[in-house]
Amino acid sequence: MRLKDKVAIITGAGGGMGRVASQLFAKEGAEVVVAEFSEAAGRETVRLVEEAGGTATFVRVDVSKEADAKAMIDHAVATYGRVDVLYNNAGIMPEADHSVIDTDVAAWDQVMAVNVRGVFLGCKYAIPVMLAQGSGSIINISSFVALMGCSNPQDAYTASKGAVLALTKSLAVQFGPRGVRSNAICPGPVETPLLMDWLVKDEEAKRIRLARNPTGRFGKPEEIVYMAMYLASDESRWTNGASLVVDGGITVNYF
Repeated sequence: MRLKDKVAIITGAGGGMGRVASQLFAKEGAEVVVAEFSEAAGRETVRLVEEAGGTATFVRVDVSKEADAKAMIDHAVATYGRVDVLYNNAGIMPEADHSVIDTDVAAWDQVMAVNVRGVFLGCKYAIPVMLAQGSGSIINISSFVALMGCSNPQDAYTASKGAVLALTKSLAVQFGPRGVRSNAICPGPVETPLLMDWLVKDEEAKRIRLARNPTGRFGKPEEIVYMAMYLASDESRWTNGASLVVDGGITVNYF
């Protein structure tokens, strides 16, 4: 088992990539902390993990709130004794997020609170635990949009994911020498409720995205999670500060 005896906190684990990650990490031997705002969704993920023979526990968390972030880490330590992996997966992409010229401040602040402050707060409390252990892996979910401009803009989301990349590099330099690795994954468009619900309402946006991807399809959640599994495992012990693009080739296709 690739993750045997590792304790992994996965935020936004009530659905989409977070739920898939919880299931696959547990299958590979990890003890999983399902960190999720929706109690019903989080507990359903725990049920699915346990039904498959894995180990998981639920903690309700709003990643944008400091007290919740601290409680999430405290829960993991109290339950399993350590934190080996912090998988910062939680993120939002609200319908109100457009160009800077027509996105209101409330929508901008909401995206930054979850997508950037949420990563900051999780790291703020997980990294000291990892440093005390002498090891740990921070996995931050960024996006391919942090690497290139988009003609159909979601500027708050794009800016937030660029911030995640920059923060990841800083963490890698600060804490890599002390055994804590930090890496980012930049997924392309993936078939999750977050994206699909939006694209169902906008067939033209869906058509454009598919036309620009050399594979001609959206990614599957597990295709991102397998990269995260590598980063969570000891196989990646010399991978630090990387921005790993998993996008079917969309970022290299110019026409």
